[in-house]
Amino acid sequence: MKHTYKFIATLIAIINCSIGEAQNPIVQTKYSADPAPMVHNGTVYLYTSHDEDDANADGKGFKMLNWSLYTSTDMVNWTDHGIVASLKDFSWAKQDNGAWAVQCIERNGKFYLYCPMHGGNIGVLVSDSPYGPFKDPIGKKLINHHIWNDIDPTPFIDEDGQAYLFWGNPGLYYVKLNKDMTSYSGEVKQIPNTIESFGKREGEKNDIRPTTYEEGPWLYKRNSLYYLLFAAGPISEHIGYSTSKSITGPWKYQGVVMPTQGNSFTNHPGVIDFKGKSYFFYHNAALPGGGGFTRSVCVEEARFNKDGSIVQMNMTEGIKQSLKPLNPYVRTEAETISWSEGVKSMEDNVTGNYITAKYNDAFIKVKQVDFRKGASKFTARIGTTHNGNVSMEIRLDTKDGELLGTVNVPMAGGNDKWALQTIDVKKVSGIHDLYFVFKGEAKTDILYFDYWKFLK
Repeated sequence: MKHTYKFIATLIAIINCSIGEAQNPIVQTKYSADPAPMVHNGTVYLYTSHDEDDANADGKGFKMLNWSLYTSTDMVNWTDHGIVASLKDFSWAKQDNGAWAVQCIERNGKFYLYCPMHGGNIGVLVSDSPYGPFKDPIGKKLINHHIWNDIDPTPFIDEDGQAYLFWGNPGLYYVKLNKDMTSYSGEVKQIPNTIESFGKREGEKNDIRPTTYEEGPWLYKRNSLYYLLFAAGPISEHIGYSTSKSITGPWKYQGVVMPTQGNSFTNHPGVIDFKGKSYFFYHNAALPGGGGFTRSVCVEEARFNKDGSIVQMNMTEGIKQSLKPLNPYVRTEAETISWSEGVKSMEDNVTGNYITAKYNDAFIKVKQVDFRKGASKFTARIGTTHNGNVSMEIRLDTKDGELLGTVNVPMAGGNDKWALQTIDVKKVSGIHDLYFVFKGEAKTDILYFDYWKFLK
């Protein structure tokens, strides 16, 4: 199959828009793909696959070893929780590659993570928490239908309590899951790959790909109508969708959700309802160095017509308005970010997750912080391996905005050693975007930053 990379001029305008406007991609500290959002107890849990920085360096394409987790309560600031699961969690799986599109679902207080291993079928992990740790409860493959077709699982629990698992490329398959969510009853069934169900494929087509259906199915239900969103062909992919009054069909093709855009030959949908609005997640290649094997997750607000059809959307700068202001008077992880440049997320067994500023003038932005009547002090857990001339500026509303204060960053000796720094800041009140701008003369890794907090 020939991959045709398409460069969209409108996306360039998006990436070159002002820092104050940019929100997509929502993760800038590493490459992410295949978004799988889940709403639980007032928080969006966003599980993603992870493209390694050196993917395709050897000409072998994707390099994917683990899955990541991000959370948000406001849809603009996202907290990085690092690697939530990996190929190493499956003793029976190949460990060198293939951690493709994952999805998590909650049932009776447990969280089930359905994990495809490209060329190795689908496994399932379970945890008592959406943050993990996740364990393999069955010690074997859950889906072992067709070694190469078993990718992109999407679980769904219907209103009658029956759970389903759909998956597949180039065909779409499903099973009825048992209540334990780690086994299934009956045979694997296939949704007929008809033009009526998935639309006529234009251009490249063959006997096994007669329709637009390609991969990446996502199940969603709204007002008793079932939606099946999917990555659609030919390559480069767009996002299409079908609807049905029954989860097992027949499905009727409804058209395009998002046309081919974004300089990645793949895409992957995810849809949730959260705090009275609907959101559509996808991925593109908008970050520096991005491409078909180094992708980035984005989100748009989804809208529906009165007849239930989805209003077609394009890739934009994303969600501008926070659903609620951020409270700066509680500990906030440094990896809680609305936008950043020159920053990488890191993690270890001692500290957990933190960020590293890679060069002078790198920064992170936190959107719509509510200082209320005023803050007067600021505390940060921070450090550097360089001696002198390393600092962090705290600014309002823009990268070059009003300076609240400057933290002189001490040499702590390593990212396993930290210093807690407290400074006086200019009194600030009301709601502002907050910028942390990192200054240092070193050529790389000028400082590392764990968490922050303002004091009234």
